[in-house]
Amino acid sequence: MEKAVMYVDTHCHLDGEEFNADREEVMQRAREAGCQAIFLPAIDMPSSQRILHLCQQYPNYLYPMVGLHPEEVRGDWREQLGAIKQLFTPQVIAIGEVGLDFYWSREFEKEQLEAFEEQVRWSIDMQLPLMIHCRKAQNEMVSILKKYAQDLPGGVFHCFTGNEKEAAELLRFDRFVLGVGGVLTFKKSHLPDVLPQVVPLDRIVLETDAPYMAPVPMRGQRNEPSYVQYVLQRMAEAYGINEEELARKTNENVVRVFDVKI
Repeated sequence: MEKAVMYVDTHCHLDGEEFNADREEVMQRAREAGCQAIFLPAIDMPSSQRILHLCQQYPNYLYPMVGLHPEEVRGDWREQLGAIKQLFTPQVIAIGEVGLDFYWSREFEKEQLEAFEEQVRWSIDMQLPLMIHCRKAQNEMVSILKKYAQDLPGGVFHCFTGNEKEAAELLRFDRFVLGVGGVLTFKKSHLPDVLPQVVPLDRIVLETDAPYMAPVPMRGQRNEPSYVQYVLQRMAEAYGINEEELARKTNENVVRVFDVKI
């Protein structure tokens, strides 16, 4: 049997209830497909605790992040952050999933901005990378990050789906990379044209955002880490290189940004 190309899924919500019935099987399929590590972002205090517990059960395969997702920012965000801050251990590889999301509503805009900036400061204090979610808020996000640009250790702009101009703006934060997942494979996606034009290979990592946004040919199904192989194939095609080289490059980026041995 042909040996699978080895890769890392840098963003997977494996703690979610969508995986309660078959989490072990999902991990087994991921290993068989070549996934050598899965990084788990949190969204709030309960998910941060769940993720830490899950990663303790699968050391050196599952890696935890903790943080407060912008869509979970409410009036109690200070209390949530206070509780989350107590959870940091040497096991935690990043602060995430954090950021700004004004897609549905700006009801908690002020709170989101404050919560994000607080966690950006954590990143500097703890020298841990950020896993950043940003939707309909790139200007606001960039303006916060610019204040701290010299001191930030780096991170990932998760689920990048933007254009050349947006990519170039994000790449100015030179210790950050773009996280690219299933959207790359969608029929109407412009990413196969955008990425090779403006994003060098040392500025990309692979992700699923599972259980969401499954790539073609699995679109519409529950996403899972074994499906990164479809993103890898499409990206290698877009850059005109073989899958082994793309996997090697993106793995090097993972090691550099997250300071983990994989």
